[in-house]
Amino acid sequence: MRIKRVCLCLLVLLMAISVCKAQTDPKAKAILSAVSKKYQSFSAIKSDFSYVLDNPQENIKSFKQSGTIIANPKTNKFRITIYELLGGKKSIGQEIISDGKTQWTYAKKDNEVQVNDADNKSQTLNPAQIFTIYEKGYKYLFSGEVKQQGVIYQQIELTPTDSKKPFFKIRLLVNKAKSSIYSAVIFDKNGSRYTYLLTSPATDYKGTDTIFGFNKKNYPGVEVVDLR
Repeated sequence: MRIKRVCLCLLVLLMAISVCKAQTDPKAKAILSAVSKKYQSFSAIKSDFSYVLDNPQENIKSFKQSGTIIANPKTNKFRITIYELLGGKKSIGQEIISDGKTQWTYAKKDNEVQVNDADNKSQTLNPAQIFTIYEKGYKYLFSGEVKQQGVIYQQIELTPTDSKKPFFKIRLLVNKAKSSIYSAVIFDKNGSRYTYLLTSPATDYKGTDTIFGFNKKNYPGVEVVDLR
């Protein structure tokens, strides 16, 4: 499912805040360094997000999702929960979980979980690496300030140095007063545009590592499809 792959591979870009070592604009570097400093001491990171997809080729306009991400960049572990509305109430629709070695993708509608080996290759956008994605492979440029609803944001344009990436640009908005990522827009080569918003401040997650695993006992009757 394309939407599933998009959420897994591109969500990481919304919260990526470490300093890039490629050719960079000193102004952009200073901004991202200030953001990075806020979270470097976190053992794991938790935040809510919303997501909008516009894909003219597939005639998809303003497809919206919301969810929560918990990630530990030091160990490549993450848990993404995507919500859906049923009868006007929010409930879990999908979960994507990785302990750094195994990845589980659970679909509540089918009560099925697909099991794969975790893909930690350098070419893969791993949601666990939300604070290290910019350490290499990107150029970035400060492109000015914008004001939205009374809040001033600093705009940064990023371009990957690897031409094989499926996207050609990322546009970040950083809250100037709080030194925190507000939004990211990913521009895909196929004409799609993915917009992510952090709907809650990123916080230090204090829970245990069991959150990064899949326990069948918590999913009665689940069908396990092992694709390894």
